[in-house]
Amino acid sequence: MTPPFASRVWQGMRIPLFLLPVSAAIAQTEPSALQWLQRIYAATEKLSYSGTFVYQQGQQVETSRITHVVESSVPRERLETLDGEPREIIRNGDEVVCYLPGSLTVKIDKQPGRRPFPAILSEQLKDVSENYTIRKREIERVGGYSCQVLALEPKDRMRYGHRLWADLNTGMLLKAKTFDEKNRMVEQFAFTQLKIGGHIGRDQLKARYFRESRDWRVEDSGATRANLAEAGWTIRSKPAGFRTVAELIRTMGGIGGVGHIVLSDGLAAISVFIEPAASKQPAPQPGLVRQGPVNVYMRPVGSYWVTVVGEAPAESVKYIADAVEYRK
Repeated sequence: MTPPFASRVWQGMRIPLFLLPVSAAIAQTEPSALQWLQRIYAATEKLSYSGTFVYQQGQQVETSRITHVVESSVPRERLETLDGEPREIIRNGDEVVCYLPGSLTVKIDKQPGRRPFPAILSEQLKDVSENYTIRKREIERVGGYSCQVLALEPKDRMRYGHRLWADLNTGMLLKAKTFDEKNRMVEQFAFTQLKIGGHIGRDQLKARYFRESRDWRVEDSGATRANLAEAGWTIRSKPAGFRTVAELIRTMGGIGGVGHIVLSDGLAAISVFIEPAASKQPAPQPGLVRQGPVNVYMRPVGSYWVTVVGEAPAESVKYIADAVEYRK
């Protein structure tokens, strides 16, 4: 995937399940199933943990080690890939520092509205229950833990389905799958080893490449909160259930002044990037690009390029891209 905003430098994730006909929208979420979502959210927000998980997308498989500590209600996290190109990610709240020793680069960014595995749920669980029918399934074991399986069935065709595995004792999310609009599994995360709670030393959160990276190239997005409507940008309509959760101005790919709007339905996140057309030489071809669960749609709007990226069906991503307008 070549569009500048489609690069998945930081792994995130969503989750899995079966897409039902539109008539399934009348189905009701089981109260106990919604309580399980609340347990999952609370566990990933309040518990410290460390472990190893495997990410799979098609034939691509990647193993990562994660250490997550909650201090004064602010999550701090270190994630390191264990195979393939080395990559280390340090998170402090929404602030993210990514060390890429292969290219001697440090990337600094803010990622509001983005919640990587296992903390995939936002606090807006009401949004999730309005957009998905949530059902309890069987009990299965993952990484030595007995887990409650939950099915999240989308109520329309504008989002993917999900399946989640939550530890019976703590509610910690141990496994997640994403299914596309044709009910094909497109993505999976699963812990193979996990320690929940207990003491985790601060040294386990330190960046391995911190000292040697002092001479590396630094790419800072300089992301700041913004009101893009004041600058003339609007999304005239959104897919049902999606709402704006963040607006930023950032630097991407060396280009400054890029607008960034984040939409979410409580689980899936879709990003809208607005970039001056003059920065693209030569001009890209408009249209759709897909990689695994991620769809990217680009189109020109006046003297700008609009790029929409999201783990959502192509129909949803294109719908949003076509709805972006510039009004002076």
